[in-house]
Amino acid sequence: MKKASDRDKLEAFQQYDAWVFDLDGTLWKGSTLIPGAKEFVELLRYYNKKVFFVTNNATKSRATNAAKLTAMGINATQAEMYTSSFAAAAYLKTIGFSKKAYVIGEEGLVEELKAVGVECVGGPAHRGVEVDWSQPEPHVEVDPEVGAVVVGLDRYISYYKLQYATLCLANNDSCMFLACNTDARGHFSQAQEWAGAGTMVAALIGSSEREPMLLGKPASFILDHLCATHQIARDKTIVVGDRLDTDILWGIQNGAGTCCVLSGVTSEAQLLSESNKVHPKLYMPDIGDFLSIKNQIPSNCTVM
Repeated sequence: MKKASDRDKLEAFQQYDAWVFDLDGTLWKGSTLIPGAKEFVELLRYYNKKVFFVTNNATKSRATNAAKLTAMGINATQAEMYTSSFAAAAYLKTIGFSKKAYVIGEEGLVEELKAVGVECVGGPAHRGVEVDWSQPEPHVEVDPEVGAVVVGLDRYISYYKLQYATLCLANNDSCMFLACNTDARGHFSQAQEWAGAGTMVAALIGSSEREPMLLGKPASFILDHLCATHQIARDKTIVVGDRLDTDILWGIQNGAGTCCVLSGVTSEAQLLSESNKVHPKLYMPDIGDFLSIKNQIPSNCTVM
């Protein structure tokens, strides 16, 4: 692991044909692009590199994220965009799931599930619903057709939602427990880090005494799907992200190259700490740092 020199950056540019970018903290923070992000993605496209965007944030669908990125100046298609909400939906589709899913999450997660034919209970429909504690015997009625609890970031999490999901999981051993991601925190604004989906997942682990199947980073499902769909070799793929425990670990565990940018949750001190066991191949201050090699790239670097 070393801070990337121009030589290191040039070697990476020549070696990797597919570039997989995290969003929050890597290409944008809140509603602002990281300086140089647009220009570097355009440089990759100029040389016919394949570009993909992968986020663990399940609150938005692929279409919404692609539209946001395009509006910010980086052209992106839905086919290039992968979210942990899409991963949950794609997994249920692959196993032929035909029951209902109880959703702790927001519109983007429900949108992706419905797109593959999964009927959803909860999610935004349970926003503001509360347990009636005035009753002598408070009770939450659960749909018996629920066969999976799918958990993503829910900024409107409530005790009612947690109780509903707990009943589904604790009273039905065949009910699947799927976590879009277990991120502890996320960059949902420039000024602060916010509690992530991992807080909702942890609450349900505690109440149900069950462990979820993880579908977002660092689990392999998204990269497996991406490589198979787009016919990409892992040793020709590099993951660029700001989180050691998701982005970088994801790349390392799944045979891809890795580059950590320090524009998000990871500081250089944390990266170089003796206690850190996740080591990217390269690291740099931010994505714009790659632009230092713009005029050094040989013409034969174009992917045919």
